[in-house]
Parts: sequence; structure tokens; C-alpha cells
Amino acid sequence: MAGTHSAAMRFLANLDSDWANLIAHAGRCTLQAQTEREPYEALVRAVAHQQLHGKAAEAILQRLLALFPRKSFPDPQQLLAMSNAALRSCGFSAAKINAIRGIAQGALNGQVPTLAEAQLLDDETLIRQLVELRGVGRWTVEMLLIFSLGRPDVLPVDDFGAREGWRILKSLPQQPKPRALAEIGLNFRPHRSTAAWYLWRASEISKNLTKNNASPVT
Repeated sequence: MAGTHSAAMRFLANLDSDWANLIAHAGRCTLQAQTEREPYEALVRAVAHQQLHGKAAEAILQRLLALFPRKSFPDPQQLLAMSNAALRSCGFSAAKINAIRGIAQGALNGQVPTLAEAQLLDDETLIRQLVELRGVGRWTVEMLLIFSLGRPDVLPVDDFGAREGWRILKSLPQQPKPRALAEIGLNFRPHRSTAAWYLWRASEISKNLTKNNASPVT
């Protein structure tokens, strides 16, 4: 993984001075995939993170896990057996409850592949298969690809932070539309996952500098 990131960092830094400055400022890419995590669990976790700050999503997940102290994560049957009231008490919205129930059912009927099965499928095949699940969009599957399967060439163009990072990196007045960022991202192949990580860092760095009333470093 470290070697892959080193190659990706060199590749991106050579694209232009904006990338070189961002990488120098943000430091080494620390993206680490949880490659032992089953797709079912990864998708449930990704749904929890939809449209929420990371800390809020993790709090919801911790409340869920606290209900199953003897397991690292509830299995699909256990999740389906939970009442809506119990899931709401964890912090899941009605839409997210429907989504995670659909994921659990998909894991049981084979629509959600096992980790071994997923490793044999390419990115677009997994996306096409999994977006058929209720409440699971392309972004959710892309989080699975990046953070669980460790796929190196995924750019989640619907992600607010990625688009904001590009806006900041290039000092633009507005974020690019997803389709525009997808076209731009062709220049980052085959290291689009590392590029996404740095775009997220650009957004975070800018946010922190704004809090401290400082000027962005580019």
C-alpha cells in the first residue's frame, strides 16, 4: 500500500504546481483500506455516513454496535430482526433504515457479494450490481471500493468534499459539476483514489484555515 501511494504521490505532484503544493502541504497519503471487511458491513457503514459528518455517523454506528457486544458487527439476520424503533434509537433515519434492511436482505439472497466474490468483480460490475439496492447509490458503492476493497482508481465525483477540494485546489469560484470532475479526473488515472484523498484533504485544510482566519496555502 505504501509503495502504491508513493507512486501515486509522485504521479500527481508531476501534474502541475497546484498538485505539488497540495501534496507537500498535506503530507504523505495515509489512505488505508479495511480489506478484511465484508461488503455487507462496508455498505451499512457507508449508508450511516451518507450526508453526515464523520463523527456523527460513527456515533450512530457505535450505538448500533453496543447492542451486539459479543460481535464485531451484527450479521444480516440480526439486523433484519431489529425493530425500526431500535434502529431509530441508534440514530438511523427512516430512509437509512430501509437502505440497511435492503443491504442485509441482499447479503442473504446473494445480491451483495461476499468479500471473496467482490474481489473477483471489476469496479463497474460491482457498481451496477449494488446500485439496484434501495438507498444505495454510486457514491455508497464507491466508498466500498475505496475503503474496503482498496481499489486504486476510483474518483467519487458526486462527493461534496472531492468537488470542493478541486475548487480550492484550482481557486475556482464554484465547484465543478460531477460530470466535469469526471472528465478532469481522467488525468489522474490510474491513481484516482489517491487523488480523491488529497482533494478531501484540500477541503479540510481550507476549512481549518478559515476557522483560524488564515489564508489558504496553495
